[in-house]
Amino acid sequence: MVARAGRIVVWILLTPLLALGILWSAAALWIDGPAARGLAGALAAGFVLGNLGILWWVRPMRRAVLVVLLLLVAARAWWFAIPPRNDRDWYPDVAQLTTATVAGNRLTVRNVRNFDYRSETDYTERWETRTYDLDQLRGVDLFLSFWGPTEIAHTIASWEFADGQHLAVSIETRKEKGEEYSAVRGFFRQYEVYYVVADERDVVRLRTNYRGEQAFLYRIRMPPERARALLLSYVAEINRLAEHPRWYHALTHNCTTTIRHHMQEVAPGRPWDWRFLANGHLPELGYERGTIDTSLPFAELQRRSDITARAKAADQDPAFSARIRDGLPGARR
Repeated sequence: MVARAGRIVVWILLTPLLALGILWSAAALWIDGPAARGLAGALAAGFVLGNLGILWWVRPMRRAVLVVLLLLVAARAWWFAIPPRNDRDWYPDVAQLTTATVAGNRLTVRNVRNFDYRSETDYTERWETRTYDLDQLRGVDLFLSFWGPTEIAHTIASWEFADGQHLAVSIETRKEKGEEYSAVRGFFRQYEVYYVVADERDVVRLRTNYRGEQAFLYRIRMPPERARALLLSYVAEINRLAEHPRWYHALTHNCTTTIRHHMQEVAPGRPWDWRFLANGHLPELGYERGTIDTSLPFAELQRRSDITARAKAADQDPAFSARIRDGLPGARR
């Protein structure tokens, strides 16, 4: 009786796991499978029907389960073997790969994006080489840009230098011409990850002035030496991606979880929090942990951190970065 009850429990636990494994593998075949018209869908349907047939006809049942598990392992191995690439026909705004070198205190960054926008899709391309004095690094700021739901935002890190320069990095998907972002496809091997290294007047103004997003800017409480280590962690990854591309993943390797990965490299030990996924709530987490300004009530801090109107007013002004920080709480000395 006890043995039979144990088997029943095992099957109760195993059945949903097998179902999820079959459905995920079928979705992977459908989305990441052969590009030939209809072939990926046929493979996905065949995978589901084939596994159901095995579970229905093969006996004893443990043998059927073993065969299905082997097929799931094979599907997973195929999926992991799909290589990311740097040589696709990219949209112009992600066409150039950024690389950087450090010589003493001098950081030289090639292919800093500084486009002149007339609309979201109409722009004059400018890819620049810029040099930054790491000894003048004052700190790092965090932008959150909302396009709709307030639970989720796009995050952009930006380093501030005493000479007035700002270096913004936005971790995004690298899209091919004719390709649009899909939240579902973001969970599969559809987009390479891309670090947009840009002037704030490019990457922030694009979102506030041309995409109609609402943007907030928070100064992060971080000593310059740690901000420098964080920047160099980004630089190392940017250089790696130029040689070895990597897949974007909507859950594990997105605009915010990747920032946390870099933070863990320079300041390990911070516990995981659900707000790294629901990243629209990151300012609340920062307020609780004291990593952003706490001299104001949170609601007032949030109101004053909304830089949308200032970004629209600054527009093409060369002093864009200074103007969006006018009145921003937590000013650095």
